Amino acid sequence: MNLADWAALVAAATAAGWVDAVVGGGGLIVLPTLFLVAPGIAPQTALGTNKLAAVAGTTASVLTFARKVPMQWRVLLPAAGLAAVAAAVGAAAVSLIDRDLFIPIVMAVLVSVAIVVTLRPSIGVTMATHPPTRRKVVLVVALAAGLIGFYDGLLGPGTGTFLIITFATLLGTEFVRAAAMAKVINCGSNVGALIFFGLTGHIMFALGATMAVANIVGAIAGSRMALSRGAEFVRVVLLVVVVAMVLRLGWQQFG
Repeated sequence: MNLADWAALVAAATAAGWVDAVVGGGGLIVLPTLFLVAPGIAPQTALGTNKLAAVAGTTASVLTFARKVPMQWRVLLPAAGLAAVAAAVGAAAVSLIDRDLFIPIVMAVLVSVAIVVTLRPSIGVTMATHPPTRRKVVLVVALAAGLIGFYDGLLGPGTGTFLIITFATLLGTEFVRAAAMAKVINCGSNVGALIFFGLTGHIMFALGATMAVANIVGAIAGSRMALSRGAEFVRVVLLVVVVAMVLRLGWQQFG
């Protein structure tokens, strides 16, 4: 890759960090760019290199959100560990499963998310009148960590988005707090997938480290903007990103 290719990937990683911090979905920016500038790259190597950048970005987001948003660490940290294991299993299954079968399913889920958020504008904008019980919080967070963590290792795009909408709809959490919770779980799933790809030799460390710095810059900017602009801003960005993901995946599948 030449200097222009590196510049394109740094710009993509910065944008992905911003998007990931606000609503998730940064993988749909970085991965296509990687395949564009390095057409011969193995899918596992692209995923592994992206995970190195993503781990740095999600960690920066967690630290930024944690300064302003109350976190249920006793629930979130074990769930992040569960997400790490689930993502490692998903990463191991990449070569065993026809990922093309998943893309139409993911598109359908994303369209459903857009419809729900559009028709129910109160979701994620205000906190639930009756806060969920601790038991419900633990159950929802654990299931999300296991299932969406596995998906993150297997395919990836929209992981943060799925986590945010899960917490907003099932727990009545407003979007900014849901984004903060999602970053903790997503950090765990990124670490799990990264460990697997690292052990199997599917990481370009020099490129990934450079992208990681850019991802951190974008992630801090996105987290701060989400905190300052509030839930309605996150809701609008969420809808825009979901539509963009549907179009991108549709082009990838049917274009």
